[in-house]
Amino acid sequence: MPRISTPAAPSAPHPGGISRRHLGALAGLALLPIAGCGLRPATAYTPDVAPGSITPIEGLPADASLTVTGKNFTEQLILGKIGVIAARAAGFQVDDLTNVPGSVPVRELMTSGDADMTWEYTGTAWLTYMGETEGIPDKQAQWEAVRDADVANGLTWLPPAPLNNTYALAVRSDAVEELGGISSLSEIADLPVEDRTICVEPEFNSRADGLIPLLEDYGIPRDAADGVPEENISIYDTGAVYTATARGACNFGEVFTTDGRIESLDLTILEDDKGYFPAYNVAPVLSTATLEKHPELADVFDQISPAITDDALRALNLRVDEGGELPADVAFDFMVEQGFVTRP
Repeated sequence: MPRISTPAAPSAPHPGGISRRHLGALAGLALLPIAGCGLRPATAYTPDVAPGSITPIEGLPADASLTVTGKNFTEQLILGKIGVIAARAAGFQVDDLTNVPGSVPVRELMTSGDADMTWEYTGTAWLTYMGETEGIPDKQAQWEAVRDADVANGLTWLPPAPLNNTYALAVRSDAVEELGGISSLSEIADLPVEDRTICVEPEFNSRADGLIPLLEDYGIPRDAADGVPEENISIYDTGAVYTATARGACNFGEVFTTDGRIESLDLTILEDDKGYFPAYNVAPVLSTATLEKHPELADVFDQISPAITDDALRALNLRVDEGGELPADVAFDFMVEQGFVTRP
């Protein structure tokens, strides 16, 4: 499946344990083949919060609890903490089960009922969990498809955020005019063959829905004299693609659309004007049983989702990946700046 972001190594966990009711689930999940990694509980650290536009749910029992889960790359660590902070502001005692290594274990926690809420990507659900072979480029249609399919799994997808963390090709901004003011993928075909140079990571280079069909879709087939010759394609480790593109080793580089390095290295994303890449909008996903018990949670997360944009997450991701800040602190600052919560 497509990578959802360019993960940085998660910050070292703060001291903290995990609630007993999750030990059985974690023991089972630890048996899954997760690239040799054991399932690690998230750091228990999250700043104290006070109400903002999110206020305690009226009549909520004092012992009401909510388990929030999420994956262990930068963007998901931030989103997970946003979920924890929102649930706390709404009055819940929160079991923090974020920082889980891998999409499948997070999915297992949600479908087994051992977690109540996560932020998930529509494309991941459609292609990985539901086994579909082709994504749906239209964002609304893709969300509706996964929303409808997950009803049977006891999961409810709330409306998606604008954030769409999918693949893209980017160009260094100072080369845009040199390349004729290029702004879309279709315009690569208008360039001289020698200017159609592309840096990609190994996975995107070889995958069935990666570079080869992309170039075919845009009329510049790979290894063709009038397309993109093999010598025009350079393979780099994921992180190195960004630097190589920024330094001019190639004119175009494969990126993930919410990676903070797009801004820090002054890259410009080209429009996917033929809609090749599937939609990977993120959305709050809740256990249907939990939502039926606490329907007010829909209002809580419906406030937050519109603020989860590509630009916002690029900036937040950068603070963690290059600034070395803790995802919990970055998430808290975002929630305060948006007025969702206040400082105690």
